[in-house]
Amino acid sequence: AHFLPIRKDYSVSKLAETFQQEIVRLHGTRLKFSTAFHPQIDGQTKRTIQTLEDMLRSCAFEWTGNWDDYICLVEFAYNNSWHASIKCAPFEMLYGRKCRAPICWDQVG
Repeated sequence: AHFLPIRKDYSVSKLAETFQQEIVRLHGTRLKFSTAFHPQIDGQTKRTIQTLEDMLRSCAFEWTGNWDDYICLVEFAYNNSWHASIKCAPFEMLYGRKCRAPICWDQVG
């Protein structure tokens, strides 16, 4: 739990803001907000969704029927593919190592 020394006359919204700022400070991160439909920030989300759609579409020919059964494989492929923006795979960025998976891709399709 995190506790903050506060003055008694803080409003709930001010307390929440102070709490959030303190958590961000303690974890050494930066806090960024974006508004809904903000074109500059929404671009990365659109690009990610487009990439996932393209991956699903290319697999749809192979995996007829319940494509949603294979969404975990597309997610796996996306998270373990090299991304130019971070110069590694998202899995590597998150865990600091390459993914070791017992998947034989020949048996999937």
